[in-house]
Amino acid sequence: MNGTLILLRHGESQWNLENRFTGWIDVPLTEKGKKDAFESGKLLKHIPIDIAFTSVLIRAIDTLDEALRGAEQDMVTIVKDAALNERMYGDLQGLDKAETAKKYGADQVKIWRRSFDIPPPNGESLKDTAARTLPYFDEHILPLVKQGKNVLISAHGNSLRAIVMELDKLSREAVLELNIPNAVPIVYEIDAEGTVVSKNILTA
Repeated sequence: MNGTLILLRHGESQWNLENRFTGWIDVPLTEKGKKDAFESGKLLKHIPIDIAFTSVLIRAIDTLDEALRGAEQDMVTIVKDAALNERMYGDLQGLDKAETAKKYGADQVKIWRRSFDIPPPNGESLKDTAARTLPYFDEHILPLVKQGKNVLISAHGNSLRAIVMELDKLSREAVLELNIPNAVPIVYEIDAEGTVVSKNILTA
């Protein structure tokens, strides 16, 4: 029996709204973020979730809580781990994105945000994020899916980009343009060998 892996980026956070780099700063969801997470959960009612994983950051934890409420599934085992945290944005954390683009140039900021192996000053690149996210995913999450379990991950744009990069076999160039939308479930069907059978993006 194939397993199901659901990837869910957190809903809108206060700093998403303010267009700031967030990283490891523990910023809460906005009311819109909570509502969108709840609505995303409604799309998952037909999938009995066996276990859910989240980062240790409140925006991912609260997104998971709201999504499970929307899915009307309240008996799900939840595991929290910092391996699923957003990438650490270093000196950019807390800065306005538009102001940062003016200061360093839009092209440089895009490279910091989207490239595979170029980190922002004193921060993590996607390669660095993948180096902590993927071993955790491969050891603790993927084996459950290969056993036929239905697993939900509530996490962040870059930790989820690392997972999608592996599952979709994206090149470093392709991942440059990859964007994970807030509060939109990405559902993979995966067989016992770990091969992706199907991928669907759920929208209302």
